[in-house]
Amino acid sequence: MDELCNVNVNPALSMTAQVSTILVLSHVFHIILKPLGQHAPIAQILAGFVLGPSCLSRWPQIHNFFFENFVIDFYASLALYSRIGIMFLIGLEMDVSYIINHSSTTSVIAFGGCLMCTIFATAISYFVYEETNSQGSIVMLALVLTVILASTASPIVFRLVADLKFTTTDFGRLAIYCSLISDMYAVFILIIITAVRHRDGFFRWLLKGLFSLLLLVGVVILTNYLANSLNRHSRNRKHLRPIDIMLICLIVVSAAMTLETMGFSSVIACFIMGLMFPRQGKSARTMLATMTYTVHNFIFPIYFGFVGFRTDIRYLNSIRNIGIVVMVILLSIGGKIVGTLLACRYLKRPLNEGVLLAFLFNMKGHVDLLTLTSAMLNKAVTSYLFYNLMIICVLISSMVSSMVVSFLVKREGQTFGIKHIPLEFLSPKKELKLLVCVHSPHMVPTMVSLIESLRGHEDAPITPYFMHLVELREQQTENSADYKHQEELSSDDDDDDDDDVYDVDDTGEINEAVDILTAETNITIHQVKTVSPQLRMCQEVCEFVDNVRASIIILPFHKHQRIDGKFEKDKESIRRINQKVMHDAPCSVAILIDRRHTAKASLVTGSECLQQTACLFFGGPDDREALGVSKRISRHHHSNLTIIRFLPTSKKVVNVGINVSAKGNDVPKAALNIDADIDKADSSALKKFYHSYVTSGKAGFVEKYVDNGAHTAMVLIDMANMYSVIIVGKGSGRLDSALTTGMSDWEECPELGTVGDFLASSEFNISGSVLVIQQRVHKQGDHDDI
Repeated sequence: MDELCNVNVNPALSMTAQVSTILVLSHVFHIILKPLGQHAPIAQILAGFVLGPSCLSRWPQIHNFFFENFVIDFYASLALYSRIGIMFLIGLEMDVSYIINHSSTTSVIAFGGCLMCTIFATAISYFVYEETNSQGSIVMLALVLTVILASTASPIVFRLVADLKFTTTDFGRLAIYCSLISDMYAVFILIIITAVRHRDGFFRWLLKGLFSLLLLVGVVILTNYLANSLNRHSRNRKHLRPIDIMLICLIVVSAAMTLETMGFSSVIACFIMGLMFPRQGKSARTMLATMTYTVHNFIFPIYFGFVGFRTDIRYLNSIRNIGIVVMVILLSIGGKIVGTLLACRYLKRPLNEGVLLAFLFNMKGHVDLLTLTSAMLNKAVTSYLFYNLMIICVLISSMVSSMVVSFLVKREGQTFGIKHIPLEFLSPKKELKLLVCVHSPHMVPTMVSLIESLRGHEDAPITPYFMHLVELREQQTENSADYKHQEELSSDDDDDDDDDVYDVDDTGEINEAVDILTAETNITIHQVKTVSPQLRMCQEVCEFVDNVRASIIILPFHKHQRIDGKFEKDKESIRRINQKVMHDAPCSVAILIDRRHTAKASLVTGSECLQQTACLFFGGPDDREALGVSKRISRHHHSNLTIIRFLPTSKKVVNVGINVSAKGNDVPKAALNIDADIDKADSSALKKFYHSYVTSGKAGFVEKYVDNGAHTAMVLIDMANMYSVIIVGKGSGRLDSALTTGMSDWEECPELGTVGDFLASSEFNISGSVLVIQQRVHKQGDHDDI
């Protein structure tokens, strides 16, 4: 090691050693800090901090090994490439429609914090300028201070929100999008600081800016054309080839480097390139899976480690310097809190939500570090003391904010909208998150078409997750990990040795079917693959639902229909998985009995025929959940929905007739009969549905009066062939069981309930597909979600 002081270090060796050490240390710190509620970004920043000049690099030998001048340039380049990958992935995972629909809310919240921090930075700029013995323009130092206080490191917020399992919640997406707007605000100030050295050639600098904008537009168009072309020419492959992925990445990196060379930050440009990348087909799935694995496992630890690596706490050697750091940190946190709380009050959002957002927005280590470096290079800032003190502020501010965020989420997670909302209470105008599971390709067309129907109106937001369940057999378990849960399309090639083990042939067919149908429906479907032993399969499904906060799981029936209309059993393990999921799921569960071979108007995406759908209502929470599903289907332009309510003959009354103009021909209509004896929840649900959907013509309504289960069975047989889809609740909690008495004598599948099992039986000539729904089973100790 002593020789390292006297000879030049190979930069590749130094950088490799740094990266390897940071990766190892970050894993060690993550193991230590995870029980304390801390998450990956802090562990990775601490790893870099320990390796940097504050700790290990205080030894001359280690310092000389890691801090040769030409080696520092390599570190800066590595950080740049990391930033390109991170921002491209963030854009790739963003929901464009959410950004458009919530642009006003996110802008008000983000700019509230930024504006307040700008005021605070302006107020202290003269004091900091004098105390750090700075020279040059005080205006430039004030702009740099503004970035330090106002910026939000969107990559760190993105990773922290993912670790906290917030990503799919409204709150999580709000935090990510607001952090991106704060990033844009900071980048705009960075452009101003960078433009100082171009003040003598402003016209030339403006031309470069226009050229950069045209370059960005050209790259977006090129990547879209290339992605769509690769989708068309790779129909026989499961994924894109590695050379195709390299080509797309090369285009993105080349464009980003061109922008950096011209003096502009590529942060927002990389985000826009990811945001505008096509979401359908093999290109999107392959890029998303490849980038997710690479960024989360390698780029994030290296990038965050570099933040800590640059920090040198030896500059905290006087009360004056400590005071400056404390003041900047307090004003940064205070500015975010005051500005965000004022914005939340204006928008009438909960103030405790504003506090958590404020601390999330105080995560640093992105544009602020880039601004400090650019300001030093451009001579806009000349004080090394100011430079190092601000880096310390960035590190401490991020660590303090992360600890506070972890504490707040652990203490009050349920108050931040992190809960499952039953479809009974979910407005059809609100976003629907659902998980669809399949074991083989033959159910894919029906499942995807069902997703399209559940969207309702074509403008209604929907986030579907499509999970391919692959059972890991016992002989494979002995030589494999306990389970494998991965994003569909990892980096596997078509010639993988494990293809037979993990049913890759089925995977290819499922991917192809999803690609075709999503192109028709224009719905982005997030594909996931789970390879697990049967005993863990239910746990995998439930954990995934818990992470994405889905409102409903749709499972395939354990039998499939033959061409002759009879049902044939698949694996018995599928039935056991369904039963266990229905028992343990943290949300509603539905089982789809698919009869697409005999249905009069099957669930065909894009079909111009009107799909006749019936919702059977006997009463109880499961039927109310079925009614909630029907709300969404009634808004679909190809669906003709009829609610069929069953009542005992003893409650038959003469209906007062209400004229209802329902879409379609010969739609049954009747007045709503509300009896004081029926459950209040059922009464309330029916009233709301009737006045919102039946009277407006979106759905039909009819009441059937029956004496007993045998009479109910006869009515079901008579009307079942009129509909291509029948929706019914499983039947838990029904008050009037007399309506179905005796129907369970031939019960074969209790998990479907009495009526669902009757409709699913192949002994009866019923041609419609059946969707049996069970509302979430509440267990002792559950929080009340509503």
